[in-house]
Amino acid sequence: MDTMETNKLRIRLLRYGDEDSFKQLYLEYYSKLQGIGKRFNFKFLTPEDFVQETFIKLYKSKEQLKEDVLLDKQIYVICRNIILNHLKKEKRSISLVGEDLIGMEHQENDQDSELMDKKKKELSRLIKQLPEKRKEVFTLHKIEQYTYEEIAEITQLSKKTIANHIYLANKFILENLKKITL
Repeated sequence: MDTMETNKLRIRLLRYGDEDSFKQLYLEYYSKLQGIGKRFNFKFLTPEDFVQETFIKLYKSKEQLKEDVLLDKQIYVICRNIILNHLKKEKRSISLVGEDLIGMEHQENDQDSELMDKKKKELSRLIKQLPEKRKEVFTLHKIEQYTYEEIAEITQLSKKTIANHIYLANKFILENLKKITL
């Protein structure tokens, strides 16, 4: 049997609720998915949590599996989407906490507010000095809070190139902020 025929058979067995097929799939992909989860630094969840969520989602949506698409690709897409959703949720919860803290700081001291405004203006000026693609990547990641995966889809750049742009932008900004006395 060729790869696509095997793929179709596995998907059909999953659709019919064959527990042995599901267990075999779980054992086959557990460590691979766990490895993907370990690449991310999550505040609230472990890589194992993402593996569990992936298989729960796979089981709940087993009727929607496509026989003409490799099963491993479908599993990885489910895992990726779960990770992206959790990254967005974490960023929202962390940024909300940060906004609350910044709000409290501004209420306490107007001088700090003026200093913060000066720093924001200087940061904006430095970002404008970055090369065009680096500025785009930096803005997407640091300001608009897109993930590397999302930026890769938008810009068609590799994750390593994105990481390099962000590293170089951070380095440039930090070096120039140190030179300025605010």
